[in-house]
Amino acid sequence: MLRRQFLGAAITAPLAYAAGSFVPVWAQNALNFGTPTLPSPGFRRIKVGDVEVVSLIDGIARRPLGEEFVKNAPIAEVRALLASQNLPTDYIDVPFTPFLVMAGGRRILMDTGLGEFGGPTTGKLLENMRAAGVQPGDIDTVLITHYHGDHINGLRNKAGEFVFPKAKVLVPAPEHAFWMDDAKMNAAPEGMKGAFQNARRVFAQMPSDMLVRFEPGSEVAPGIRSVAAFGHTPGHTLFQLQSAGQSFFYVGDLTNVPALFARNPDWAVTFDMDAEAARKVRRETLQRIVDAKAMIGGFHFPFPAFGRAVAQGSGYAFQPVA
Repeated sequence: MLRRQFLGAAITAPLAYAAGSFVPVWAQNALNFGTPTLPSPGFRRIKVGDVEVVSLIDGIARRPLGEEFVKNAPIAEVRALLASQNLPTDYIDVPFTPFLVMAGGRRILMDTGLGEFGGPTTGKLLENMRAAGVQPGDIDTVLITHYHGDHINGLRNKAGEFVFPKAKVLVPAPEHAFWMDDAKMNAAPEGMKGAFQNARRVFAQMPSDMLVRFEPGSEVAPGIRSVAAFGHTPGHTLFQLQSAGQSFFYVGDLTNVPALFARNPDWAVTFDMDAEAARKVRRETLQRIVDAKAMIGGFHFPFPAFGRAVAQGSGYAFQPVA
């Protein structure tokens, strides 16, 4: 039943890919709204206990704010909330920010961005990684939250080569099973088939000694535990780092645009494949992070993409690090 619900919900999700593109339509710039400015430098370091965490921006896409973006709130309310935070009301900037954990000799990358497949304001991960003193060959582990193109496309370049050749690639088992299911791909509407095909381009021919499936809830590296957060996709998974009594949650796409969906956790972004499950896990997880006084990092959070979550009104506010 759950699988049928996900596929049914996904029919209306904007996972369409432009012809011949490996980039979801929603991750591409709407040029009539201007070009987003990328931060410089494009990385930021913090300490979590004895571990260093580095945010590495891959880029920013600017998309129009339409009626469909928040599925269960009037556009006037959405614009009013943005205006109250001195944010634009006719477009949304969507950053893409993987995170790097540097623990002793380990170099663990969480998600990979759009790689070579995005527009001119994306594909900056490797440049910013090198600026932070890390080479692609230094990465020993890649942790994937889910299989949307902006999180997985950076694993392989246009020539099909692995960008992080020495890394084990750890993926949530239920997420992998969903996107690799031929019956689900065949039953999906045409607009969604590109998402299935893109996942297969990245993972189908990945060597078995590179691709490692894990069950959400398990430890994926010393001090890093996976956390099931299904809803955005069928196997969407978060990662919690703990070191010397401190904690950091990388929340992937738990909330897309925290100015909207952390402030109103019950609002449903158009990208969530199961909106009800996503709303439930979003509120529970944000409260858990607040209670733990943990640092939070999000793939689509405004740069530097990590900070603190605090209770505010009926939801939560994201306070970036200074």
